[in-house]
Amino acid sequence: MSTTTNNLSLQDLPSANGMRIGIVVCEWNSQITHTLLQGAVSTLNKYGVKPEHIIIKNVPGSFELIYGANIMVKSGLVDGVIAIGCIVRGDTPHFDFIAQGCTNGLAQLNATGNLPVIFGVLTTENFEQAHERAGGALGNKGEEYAITAIRMIDYARSYER
Repeated sequence: MSTTTNNLSLQDLPSANGMRIGIVVCEWNSQITHTLLQGAVSTLNKYGVKPEHIIIKNVPGSFELIYGANIMVKSGLVDGVIAIGCIVRGDTPHFDFIAQGCTNGLAQLNATGNLPVIFGVLTTENFEQAHERAGGALGNKGEEYAITAIRMIDYARSYER
């Protein structure tokens, strides 16, 4: 599991029983994003999230994750959202604009919203690096996104009255 190689502790992981989690996944670079999605869903199930409590919606690209996550947060149907995307550097500055816009937009949702939005967007120099992080030599980052979601939902719940 990629989490053990990257020091994301599984000790004292709170129960995910009863958590409702939304996942917005981009269709661009789907060979990567769908593998990340599978890692996230299997990890959520492993730690107690029921399949019927996972809502998965697709958006065309990583920039659209912002809108998709925002709508999902506002729906009232979830306790947190995982935004999954993959942006691979190309020959033009498009990578920089999309990566920065996506980062800023998802960060703003976290700063101004009341539900955690997990940044699950790979930004890599090439497809080899993306594959390494989506089930390859470096594990599946989708697992880490799921564990982060569980921890952050538990954190948010600790402030509920």
